Amino acid sequence: MNPDPDPSSEELFAHAGEAPFARLSVEVMLNALDDLGLAGDGTLVALNSYENRVYQVGIEDQPPVIVKFYRPNRWSDAAILEEHQFTDELALHEIPVVPALSINGTTLHHAEGFAFSVFERRGGRAPDIERTDTLAWLGRFIGRIHAVGATRAYQVRPTLDLQSFGEEPRRWLLDSDFIAKEIRASYAAVSAAALECVAKELFAVPASVIRVHGDCHIGNVLWTEHGPHFVDFDDSRMAPAVQDLWMLLSGARDEQALQMRAILSGYREFADFDIRQLRIIEALRTLRLLHYSAWLARRWHDPAFPKAFPWFASVNYWQERITELREQIAAMNDEPLSLD
Repeated sequence: MNPDPDPSSEELFAHAGEAPFARLSVEVMLNALDDLGLAGDGTLVALNSYENRVYQVGIEDQPPVIVKFYRPNRWSDAAILEEHQFTDELALHEIPVVPALSINGTTLHHAEGFAFSVFERRGGRAPDIERTDTLAWLGRFIGRIHAVGATRAYQVRPTLDLQSFGEEPRRWLLDSDFIAKEIRASYAAVSAAALECVAKELFAVPASVIRVHGDCHIGNVLWTEHGPHFVDFDDSRMAPAVQDLWMLLSGARDEQALQMRAILSGYREFADFDIRQLRIIEALRTLRLLHYSAWLARRWHDPAFPKAFPWFASVNYWQERITELREQIAAMNDEPLSLD
C-alpha cells in the first residue's frame, strides 16, 4: 500500500516478543515532557485508549496537557504528521477540533523510541444523540470537516477499502490460532460470503473518497455549551463521506432513517452528499466488524487487551461473529436505507 504500515503489519514492534509499551514508564514520559520545557507537577492520569497510550499530565504553573504516545510501528512519522496537518487545516477554518500543539517547531516528538504529541486539554460530555437538533449540529460539524477534507487527498495515509479492511484481516484470522477449530470452517464460509456481498455493494456504488475522521462514533465527540468538537483523528484516512455518518446511527431502520435525515439536514449546509452512498452503509459496517476482530487478535500480546477483552477468542465469541456476519449478509441483500 503506502509507505506506512497497513493493517497487515500493525502487529510488528521494535522489539520482537515485547509488549509494545513495556518500556513506557512514568519516568520516560515525564522526562520526555521536561525535554520540551513542560515540567510535570507529578499528576498523571491514564485516559481511555487501547491503541495508543494517552495521559493527562499536570504541568507546573500551567494548565494540564494531554500527551499521546503512539503505538510503535503502526504509523510512520510521515503519516502522523499528515494527520496533524489535516487537523491544523480544520482549526484554521475555525472548525472545533483539537490539533496537536506545535512545540519547538514541530507537533511530533520522540523519546526512548516512542513517538508522541502534546494536546491542549478540552473538556466535554457525550452528545445527546436522541435529539434531532443535536444530530443536525453534528451533521453541520462533519459537513465542515468534509468540505476541507475534499480539497486535497492524503498522500501517505491509506484508503479504507475491501482489501485492507476485509480480505486481509479475514485471511490473517484464518491463518491464526484464534478461531476454534470446530467453527473455523463455518467462519471461513460465512466471512467469504459476506465479503462477496461487500464487493458487490462497493462495485454498485463507486463512491469517491475524501479525507475523513475515520472513527466517527460518539465516544470521539465531546459536547460543550458551545457545541461539539471531535477528538482523536488517529484513524483518519481516505474513505467515502458516509463512513463518518453511519456510526452515529442506531436502532431500527425507521429510527436510523430519521437520524440520517437530521444529520444530513445539517451536513448539506456545508457539503454535498451523494445519496447513493446510503447503499454502502452495511458494506462498510461489515468491513469494520471483520477488521475489529483482527485488530483484537493482533493486539493480544499487549497486556491491556486480555484485561479489557477477556471474552475474546472464546468459542462463544466466534459463534456470535458468525451470526453477526449472517445478519450483515441479510442486511446487504435488503433494500438500502431510504430517506423517502
